[in-house]
Amino acid sequence: MASVLGPSVLLYLLLFAEYFKNGVATTSDIERDAKAQYTHRIDSLNLLLYTFLLISTVLTIWMFKHRRLRFLHETGLAVIYGLIVGALIRYAGSTTTVSRINVFPEKGTHYNDSLPPDTVWLHYPYKTPTSSGVQQANKTYAYTFRGEIKDVENNEIDLKATFDPEIFFNIILPPIIFHAGYSLKKKYFFRNLGAILMYALIGTTVSSFTVGALMYGMVQIIPHLRTSFTFLDSLYFGALISSTDPLTILAIFNDLHVDVNLYALVFGESVLNDAVAIVLSGAIRNYGERYQSGSGSFETDAFLRAFGDFIFIFTLSLMIGAIMGCLTAILTKFTRVRDFPLLESALFVLMSYSTFLIAEVADLTGVVAVLFCGICQAHYTYNNLSSDSRTRTKQLFELMNFLAENFIFSYIGVSMFTFPKHHFDPGFIIAGFVCAAIGRAANIYPMSFILNLGRKPKISYNFQHMLFFAGLRGAMSFALAIRNTVSEARQAMLTTTSLIVIITVIVQGGSTMQLLTWLNIPVGVDDEVELLPYSSARNDINDSASVSGSNSVSGSKDNGKALLARWWAGLDTKYMKPFLTHARPTLLETLPVCCNPLARLLTTTEQLTQECGRSRLDSDSELCLEENEMSFSDLRRSSSGQRAERHLLSGDLGLGGLGGLGGLGSNLVGHGSTVGTRVRMPGPDGNHL
Repeated sequence: MASVLGPSVLLYLLLFAEYFKNGVATTSDIERDAKAQYTHRIDSLNLLLYTFLLISTVLTIWMFKHRRLRFLHETGLAVIYGLIVGALIRYAGSTTTVSRINVFPEKGTHYNDSLPPDTVWLHYPYKTPTSSGVQQANKTYAYTFRGEIKDVENNEIDLKATFDPEIFFNIILPPIIFHAGYSLKKKYFFRNLGAILMYALIGTTVSSFTVGALMYGMVQIIPHLRTSFTFLDSLYFGALISSTDPLTILAIFNDLHVDVNLYALVFGESVLNDAVAIVLSGAIRNYGERYQSGSGSFETDAFLRAFGDFIFIFTLSLMIGAIMGCLTAILTKFTRVRDFPLLESALFVLMSYSTFLIAEVADLTGVVAVLFCGICQAHYTYNNLSSDSRTRTKQLFELMNFLAENFIFSYIGVSMFTFPKHHFDPGFIIAGFVCAAIGRAANIYPMSFILNLGRKPKISYNFQHMLFFAGLRGAMSFALAIRNTVSEARQAMLTTTSLIVIITVIVQGGSTMQLLTWLNIPVGVDDEVELLPYSSARNDINDSASVSGSNSVSGSKDNGKALLARWWAGLDTKYMKPFLTHARPTLLETLPVCCNPLARLLTTTEQLTQECGRSRLDSDSELCLEENEMSFSDLRRSSSGQRAERHLLSGDLGLGGLGGLGGLGSNLVGHGSTVGTRVRMPGPDGNHL
């Protein structure tokens, strides 16, 4: 026994001696573990603060469902909650300062002030004492670039409460933008397509350059800003501040059932102008980086190239989004992944998110790509999903959008006190508010005037005032402003943008209900009855909805669509839906006979065996109206209860809807029939009647 214990005791003594010999490393590991644990606690504390902010917002929304305050909305309260928490962190938080050491570049080292290094290597060539009394040497530590700071006394909670701006673009924004496309009310969006494109594309561009030109004039008047802001800085500010986010107003519209066409105009413009604003700001940035001369003079050739970049990037990003959406539809149609709803939902989410990343990697715009990916996923892929995946994806992205939107508004409030790169300049802030309002007016009123030249019924002044008022700034403007805060000009832009977002959300959002009353805009307007999917013959639906009033953008309850949408209808019905979904008619019926082998390859057994009435699976199936589909709901009742035919010119300038049903519609009116259903008769074409 002793012979066994002796070597064991000797081994333990040797290990104990080795422990004392390497005590420096052990002590160092303990200190680093303690620092890592402290950092983890700080991170958890800040995440807990934002979690409590979201919990407070959710409880507030729940209370507002029972009793709404007239001049206060939950989004405004989310900002106010953020301001309160930010003030507490800044002035009542921990005073533990961040340890630091001043490092200076060596003489002769190449160093670019305008472009600091990505990392700094801190090398300890000399022996340094530790808490154990033993000295260590030859240690090198790497530090990542965080940006310029002015207040060197920041405490650790302040710094941790500020997130990397790339988190907004790569994690928070994609679900918000995708949900906008995936939940789009396509029926009313495409019914007002011309006006939406006019406001979002042309109007946003006009607004951006109007704000940029006015801001440049303002900074030239203010002496201390003249040297800090260039013309490109002013244009960039105009581009980012022209993005609107009327989340608060849309929520009120939805609760009060405001006219659906007004809702579509506000929502559609806000969705598309986010994409336009980010592409336009990128084009302005590219102009400055690639083409502008050192003298700062305007270059016509460079401007035209930047404009070409704008068109190219927007178009290519749109195509990537559409292609990825169609690719997902193909995968879900020609595979049996729907037998495993969890895998199907995971594939759907990953394909959608990869769209954003592909566009960003290709130096395009992920926001545009993921927006149109969402629209394609809703129109095609949604039809192929199992019932579980449909419910899961709809609810998942709705939840992610809700949390991300409210997080951003709370963070805007917190960052006003914790973000270390704010630059408060009263002159620039006041000029920003004034120019942003003028730029919004330059979008709405001239564009509405042009639209009204060929649109009947016209967009009334009351609706134009509401559209002007709905220009709240939000997530996209803030994300664009916070992405680059290196220079003093960009820091002033961030501060001004944050204040504009806060004021517009709280003041304009809170006064929306009162403005609806002042402008005499009707509320409580019933939407059209949504027809149930999966039915081969639907019951007649009485057209019981009344016209909202003479001030309505389109008071008719019609199926009028823009000509562009009707042109797309034929292509979509004959080729796109039969190829990408299980819809009928099949490609065997729509393609020429010579293409039958290819058509049979692209036609699933489910398409051939399903009943004819299941050709339209999506609940919001009005994105594309089949060219052979005649809806009898083109008849409506006037506010006095009398039936009236829809005006043939109803729609947008140059994209006016095709109204009327010809002789069939006249016969229906003559017989006093009001029919709101479509019936598919059996036959080789399965035509709607």
